[in-house]
Amino acid sequence: MSFATPFKHAICNEVYEKWPFEKACASIRRIGYSGIEIAPFTLAERPDQISAADRRRYRDTIHNHGLVFVGLHWLMVSPKGLHVTTPDRALRERSWRHIRELIDLAADLGAGENGVMVFGSPKQRCAVDGLSPAEATKNFIDGLAEVASRAEERGVIILVEALPIGQCDVVTTLAEAVEIVNQINSPAIRTMFDTHNAVDELEPHAVLVDRYFDLIRHVHINEMDGRQPGTGNYNFRPVFDVLARRGYRHWISLEVFDFTPGAEKIAEDSLRFIEQQIEQARGAPAQSIYVEHHSRHGSQDSKK
Repeated sequence: MSFATPFKHAICNEVYEKWPFEKACASIRRIGYSGIEIAPFTLAERPDQISAADRRRYRDTIHNHGLVFVGLHWLMVSPKGLHVTTPDRALRERSWRHIRELIDLAADLGAGENGVMVFGSPKQRCAVDGLSPAEATKNFIDGLAEVASRAEERGVIILVEALPIGQCDVVTTLAEAVEIVNQINSPAIRTMFDTHNAVDELEPHAVLVDRYFDLIRHVHINEMDGRQPGTGNYNFRPVFDVLARRGYRHWISLEVFDFTPGAEKIAEDSLRFIEQQIEQARGAPAQSIYVEHHSRHGSQDSKK
C-alpha cells in the first residue's frame, strides 16, 4: 500500500501548559508539526475575554512560526458550570451562547483556514437532573442545529465526538455521531475519530473509519489509556492505512492526557513514533486494514 500524500500532523497545545504561547509555537514547529490545535481555556477563561487585538496577535504568532491553526477542543472546561443538555433552559441557552462565541474565536484565529471545533465535553453534555439520555441527546441535537448556521457563516466545522460509555451517556459510538450529522444535514456539522475514545466500539477501528470516512473531518491519536502514542500497544497502522487509501486530507492531531514526561519529549517522541508507523505501513497489504489489536481496557482519564 503506497501513501499518495503525507498526513498533516498537529498537536493539542495544552500539553505545553504554562509555556508562553510564542515559545510553545516555536517548539511545536521545530519538532516537526505543521498545525496547532488549541484548548480555549489556555488562552482565557471565556472567549469574550480575548480581544480583537489579542486574537490577531495569536493568529500572527501561529502564522509567523510556520504553523496552521487547526481548531479548538476541550470546549467547555471554562467557565465552570456550563451544560448544553440540561433541562434548565436558561443555563442551556447560556451554554450554547458560549459555543457561538467559540465559533467566532475559531474563525478569528483561523483567518479562513476552516478550523474545526471538537465537541467532546462529557460532563457538560451528559444527561442530568432527571433527563433520560435520549432526552439529553435531543437537546444536544437541537443546540447543534441552532448554531450550525453561525458556523457555516464563519467557515467553522463543529465535530460531534463519540465518547466512551464510562465518560458520557450522550453519543457513545461513531455510528450515533454520524446519525446526528446526517439528521442536522449541515456542512458545518461533521464528526471525527479519536483512538482513545473508541475503546467501547465493537468493530475494528479501521473498519469504522473506512465506513464513515466521508464524514470524518479530524483524527485524534493517543494510546487507549490516554498516554502518548508508542507507550502502549495500540496498533495505529490499520487506521493510517485506511486514511491513506481513502485520500485523507485533514489533520492527524496528537492529544494526550498524561503530561508527566514533559511537553517536548511527548511531542517529539510521539511524532517520531507515528512517522515510523506510517513508513512501515508503506507497501503493507491492503487487507491489513481489517486486522488490529483492539484493546478492551478502559482509561482512567477523561475528556473535559
